[in-house]
Amino acid sequence: MKIGDVRAMSADEIEDKILELKKEQFNLRFQKATGQLESTSRVRVVRRDIARLKTVSAEMRAGKKAPAAKPAAKAKKAK
Repeated sequence: MKIGDVRAMSADEIEDKILELKKEQFNLRFQKATGQLESTSRVRVVRRDIARLKTVSAEMRAGKKAPAAKPAAKAKKAK
């Protein structure tokens, strides 16, 4: 899930997606415990997607807009 896609969602859509991903995370934990987990990388992806959604949700509640692009590195001053 890309950050641009998340920022385009409404607050309700974000909350719904978080619930969906938490259910998937729960199921993945059970699959791991029973030895049925085939895609171990999915656990990491789901965890990061949840964090991404929660971060954007918190920013929306705080009233922040999307962060500006990182400024270019400043040139070192010659002596």
